[in-house]
Amino acid sequence: MNLAEHRIPASAFDELASGAGGTDTVERLKAAQRSRHLLLLRGVLDTTRGAGDPRWPAVRRAYDLLASVQATHPEAVSAVLHHPSVGAWARHTIQTLETPEQMSALAAAAAIRARFACDLDVAVVDGVLNLPSLGQLTVGPGVTTVTVHCSADGAEVSTGGRYLQISEDEPAWRPLRHLSARAADEHFDVVIDDLDPHRMPGSGALRHPLTPQEAGHWQDLLDGGWELLVRNHLPMAQQVSAAITVFTPLSAPPDGMSSATSRETFGCIAMSTPPDAHALAVTLAHETQHAKLSALLDIVPLTKPDDGSRYYAPWRPDPRPAAGLLQGTYAYVGVTDFWERQRHHESGESEVRANAEFARWRSAAGLVARTLLESGALTPPGVSFVSGMARRLEEWAREPVPGAAATLAEGAADRHRSLWRERNAGQAG
Repeated sequence: MNLAEHRIPASAFDELASGAGGTDTVERLKAAQRSRHLLLLRGVLDTTRGAGDPRWPAVRRAYDLLASVQATHPEAVSAVLHHPSVGAWARHTIQTLETPEQMSALAAAAAIRARFACDLDVAVVDGVLNLPSLGQLTVGPGVTTVTVHCSADGAEVSTGGRYLQISEDEPAWRPLRHLSARAADEHFDVVIDDLDPHRMPGSGALRHPLTPQEAGHWQDLLDGGWELLVRNHLPMAQQVSAAITVFTPLSAPPDGMSSATSRETFGCIAMSTPPDAHALAVTLAHETQHAKLSALLDIVPLTKPDDGSRYYAPWRPDPRPAAGLLQGTYAYVGVTDFWERQRHHESGESEVRANAEFARWRSAAGLVARTLLESGALTPPGVSFVSGMARRLEEWAREPVPGAAATLAEGAADRHRSLWRERNAGQAG
């Protein structure tokens, strides 16, 4: 499991600062995230050993098995170790030493993918065997360990004299679903991870697994959203397909939809069911920006340590630190880019709305970019990065929008600022 040094060339850095980022640039970010996962995995090994934890021998055996599988089937190990939830599990384990024995589940998942002959004891939590990137097997209450038997013919699990198959024919096995969309020559393939306990750290809105009917609805939404992105926003579509590999469903909020990414789970977008294909498309644009920036921040620090200062964000109800402000601004550069393009493909009321969205978010992101540049909270690379965003936003600010759209945008911005001031009286902003 070899690591490489990761750098971002000036040209790629400037490209990202403008809100863009071709597939080559996104692949650089992905490569850095792969190395990060490997470092975290080694961190689990070293932390368990350093703590004198009695689970250390089992963790070491699982780690060695991963190395053995990688020697002949590197693609199988890569598919498991770079599944977004693995990074979150590894980081949590290093911090808490709660479940280092789940290293055996990673090794088992890789062996199953590779059809690598081996027998491996794997820890079970709450009667469920979780195999990252593959799915879950319900083995029943009271079971703490099972043996996974892998061969060229497939895999099965033994526990207490019972044998369960890792197969779609096994009622106790619940595989992760796959969605796939095609438009023109562009394709987008994602996994629906609604099972892994580490799929979106810190979220209180994780929902039960999708039903077959719900999964079919998500596929319909993806077909429509992807076709819209490819037809009207091809560069953005290519960034999305390069960066995003997993969707995690969330429970719906009282109004609208919610979405999120986590710095710990690069490649995963969590979201409630989008109301339509347009909403899915703009969510993909928004959250892919977060994913790109989070990956960049693992290579280049853009903000200084938090000094307690808080600032107004036109998309949030609460004052934000500089790091959060930077994330939001970058995401809304992507949203502005989406509406700048999409407004030329709408008509009637939809055209007015699209122009209003463009006008509102270019103004909001421009305001916050200026706040960041004046804050003193940015590192020198951060100043360069935010300056690149500001230049792009200044270009958009010169583009005309219809008067009705400008009025809608200004009204929405004024209402948000007024409510924010009422809610946060006496605070920054």
